[in-house]
Amino acid sequence: MPPSQGSAHPLRLLGVYAALLAVIYALVFFTGDKSPTPKLGIDLQGGTRVTLSARTPDGSKPSQDSLKKAQDIIENRVNGLGVGGSEVVIDGDNIVITVPGDDGQQARALATTAKLYIRPVLQAVPAAGRGATPQTAPGTQPAPAAQPTTPETTQPAAPETTEPAPAPQQRVFPAQQPTQPPTNPGLEPTEESTKEIQAAKALRQSTDQSVQQAALATMDCGKADPLAGNDDPALPLVTCSTDGTEVFLLDKSRIDGQEIKDATSGLNQQQARHEVYLDFKSGGSDAWASLTGEYVYKRVAFVLDSKVVSAPVVQQGPQQGGRTQISGNFTATSAKELANTLKYGSLPLSFQTSEAETVSATLGLSSLKAGLLAGAVGLLVVLLYCLLYYRMLGFVTGLSLVASGFAVYGIMVLLGRWIGFTLDLAGIAGLIIGIGMTADSFVVFFERIKDEMREGRSFRSAAPRGWQRARRTILSGNAVSFIAAAVLYILAVGQVKGFAFTLGLTTILDVVVVFLVTSPLVLLASRTAFWSKPSVNGLGAIQQVARERKAAEAALGKA
Repeated sequence: MPPSQGSAHPLRLLGVYAALLAVIYALVFFTGDKSPTPKLGIDLQGGTRVTLSARTPDGSKPSQDSLKKAQDIIENRVNGLGVGGSEVVIDGDNIVITVPGDDGQQARALATTAKLYIRPVLQAVPAAGRGATPQTAPGTQPAPAAQPTTPETTQPAAPETTEPAPAPQQRVFPAQQPTQPPTNPGLEPTEESTKEIQAAKALRQSTDQSVQQAALATMDCGKADPLAGNDDPALPLVTCSTDGTEVFLLDKSRIDGQEIKDATSGLNQQQARHEVYLDFKSGGSDAWASLTGEYVYKRVAFVLDSKVVSAPVVQQGPQQGGRTQISGNFTATSAKELANTLKYGSLPLSFQTSEAETVSATLGLSSLKAGLLAGAVGLLVVLLYCLLYYRMLGFVTGLSLVASGFAVYGIMVLLGRWIGFTLDLAGIAGLIIGIGMTADSFVVFFERIKDEMREGRSFRSAAPRGWQRARRTILSGNAVSFIAAAVLYILAVGQVKGFAFTLGLTTILDVVVVFLVTSPLVLLASRTAFWSKPSVNGLGAIQQVARERKAAEAALGKA
């Protein structure tokens, strides 16, 4: 029997879905780390916890408002980096960060104070051999600088070292050394920290030129900086570059990091290096134009948490438009982290980080296996019921759910790889509920087919008519579910966000599967003689009802 008109249409839809699955799994197996396993949350695989102890310049107790603001900023940084499944909680006067996996460096990076100041460079000497005559910044260039790629580009004065920095630049302590025991056992930790900050300020932020020169000569860039994030922007500063190769004497701050409107990262194709791009607010834009107009062919330093990230030479000025860039020994990851940190603002407090400690899984893989087993048993029971009640249509339900499961799994793997999404038990619950909603869509479709057949139409005629009536209902139901998931995601915190995210994702996939898999399969089945048999499709009782109605109407017509 030749195919009816439009028989290729369902095949095209099935081909589109097959192509989507092929693309998803090609990305899974041939990109990134090529691992076909999703990232698991803290409750399933454990994680790493870092405790942050607040440090105030005067040693006073941090206010709860400051701690709450710091918690909010750190949570924004977590969301900006896509570190899914992380927890940020206030514990007394401390903040505790827990991230999935065993990488404590990631948790420490989130705690960077991120106080950015732009200061003119008064003097710069190499970190090694500081006995040499200092190189004064005004009017000099330590090394030839490359030409700017755009009118507002500020190029670095000297080439960076070819070796990668031992740690990313945007850290509270560059080398992330463990907390050192107090040098004076008679003092409390807060008193010891306060004493170190005050001593560092007296030496490195003095307005006396002789003291400044002494600080330049004695500055040790290999030690943890007690002044990190606590320098006074209204005073000069002696500090190191993040890679430890130069020691700087800097003037008072001219631009505060609070004037940054947005920060992004990217690869400079011409220089073959990663950079951080800054957009200033209106006040910062005016200050930047004034600074670059005053310091043409002189160096200005971008100082993050009392360390010089970059000290370029201003090639031209004044630079209008309120946009500039920070260059340095950045990797793609560290540039993204710094841009994310600057975008959400600096913390109101500086923190001292503890050593990372491992947190065991709260529920463990055994609970995950038990949950997956329970879900598989429930799914099997649903499939058996569909096969008994819908016959052939139940078989289509099983194929559609399998197709949906393959897509969901592949997307979970890719989301974990691309945005750091981690799958916890709350997320698994959202997936299971979403799959159940997908089965509900099938039921709506199948019942519409039955309604059409009760009116006397054949299975072949009822299938496309039933789909026309069902798809609007399916779209409306899924739209309501998606809106509910979106609202829940916006308002919820913690693991509830994971539940809402997976629920919304499976709701979208429900629409895709029903349109690209279920409907084409049913339409194809309705066009074959075998699947149209009442004994196969289970619709014989419905056809008998239609015949009885037709006979009753005929009898009434004769009467």
